[in-house]
Amino acid sequence: MFTMISSKPHSVRKRMLSNIYSKSYLQSSPHMRLISESILFDRLLPIIQEAVSSDAPIEVHDLNQGLTIDFVSAYLFGLANGTNWLQDAPFRRRVLHYYQGRKPYEFYHQEVPNLVSWTKSLGIRLIPRWCDEANEMLDAWCLDLCDKAEQCLQSTEVSVEPVVYKQLQQAMIKQSSQKENTDESLKQQRLDIACELYDQLTAGFETSAVALTYLFWELSRHPDVQEELRAELLTLEPKILFPRSSASRGLPQAKAVDSLPLLEAIVTETLRLHAPIPGIQPRVTPYPSCTLAGYSDIPANIRVNAQAYSLHRNPDVYPDPETWQPKRWLKGVNSDSDLEERRRWFWAFGSGGRMCVGSNLALQGKLTIVPHIEFPQADIFDYRNQTSNGGHLQQLQDVHRRRRQH
Repeated sequence: MFTMISSKPHSVRKRMLSNIYSKSYLQSSPHMRLISESILFDRLLPIIQEAVSSDAPIEVHDLNQGLTIDFVSAYLFGLANGTNWLQDAPFRRRVLHYYQGRKPYEFYHQEVPNLVSWTKSLGIRLIPRWCDEANEMLDAWCLDLCDKAEQCLQSTEVSVEPVVYKQLQQAMIKQSSQKENTDESLKQQRLDIACELYDQLTAGFETSAVALTYLFWELSRHPDVQEELRAELLTLEPKILFPRSSASRGLPQAKAVDSLPLLEAIVTETLRLHAPIPGIQPRVTPYPSCTLAGYSDIPANIRVNAQAYSLHRNPDVYPDPETWQPKRWLKGVNSDSDLEERRRWFWAFGSGGRMCVGSNLALQGKLTIVPHIEFPQADIFDYRNQTSNGGHLQQLQDVHRRRRQH
């Protein structure tokens, strides 16, 4: 879906999944409730409790990557078939090592793919061979997740049923029902599903991990906001406590959490100031021409870009835009017209037909996770001068080392 340039096939693919990503569906989903309870109480909170008990530091971004991929993959492929990166830190770091290490070379395939092929034919590799090996490993990993989900398609058990995989496969079968189902077409369908879910998995976990990390950091720097948030959370039932007995580990209703104004404001302000995708988001102009930002008669098939970073720093809309001020989103503190204008300029998930299909899943995940964690004061250091024992810090240092080598 993310790489579809034409609007029609993109909208067809998006409609296949829009229902199971809707806010109402997610809030009432028994799958989401079980996923949230299992990942929080069985995986995340025990790790944090153990670190607190032993007075050990936690590399938060590394942990958040495990948290968010477990969360997203469980909804895509089923809780029993998804990842368990939170508890399997060595595997998490190995896969992330491959995944993050390719980033300095993404430009070539995205912007000058013909140059890559041409130089390769001359024996010159713009992209090192280990990137190809990393891609092969990641492809095999995603196909394995899909194959596990395929084996559970007939299950209606909440812990097993692959919600997104099942919906996507059924929609694709319906779309191709008039075509001949040959071995080749079924093979292509398997790859199409894997490509779509790989895009959703990586886009969902990476952006959410960035947002959560900045959110934790901002709360750790603003104990006054944290105290107000804690008071708001005490209004929820059942109370958010850990550890809990197995009989009392239920979560507050998703609708109740969603109705907390300060929590929503904290999440929204973090996404404004620290947008997980701050850079350009390209679009292609339609036929025969269009008008954008006061420029008329822009020809068709021209790439244009907008970016959340700039939109979110308009001082006329967001006064003092470089500061983290959750209360700029609260009713009663701001006028209705100001709030409406701020929401209009808010672009963390894009807008229109190309708006992020998983935005509701991302928001519900954050609203579920944040209330369960306290945030002591945190300090941020320049990672280039730090000693790493693994995690995302090691990934960043590896990337810089490889850049120097190539």
